[in-house]
Amino acid sequence: MAALSADSPAVARILSAIRDVPRGSVAGYGHIARRAGLPGRARMVARLLAGNDDPTLPWHRILRSDGSIAFPPGSKGHREQARRLREEGVKVVKGRVRMPRGEDDLDAALWGPGQGG
Repeated sequence: MAALSADSPAVARILSAIRDVPRGSVAGYGHIARRAGLPGRARMVARLLAGNDDPTLPWHRILRSDGSIAFPPGSKGHREQARRLREEGVKVVKGRVRMPRGEDDLDAALWGPGQGG
């Protein structure tokens, strides 16, 4: 896969989808890819986050589909992500977060009628 260009429309859509995840909520890489109009591109989301240097991007809200933190347990990144999530009121147990019941449920809660969507 070619390097991700910061000015690419796909990158802009991914970043927007990440920024749209509310404080105290989480989403999976695949969910972000779908929200950005890029179904099946979860790895693209992960690569973009791995190269992120924007301190304002809420990267810590994005997890694996099973709710686990992608950083190796005990690593600086793992500890930082867990800390940030806990500060937002997200319960993190053994490096894992309970994910929303289903992508459709999250869509409805975040972007459905009456939610600004």
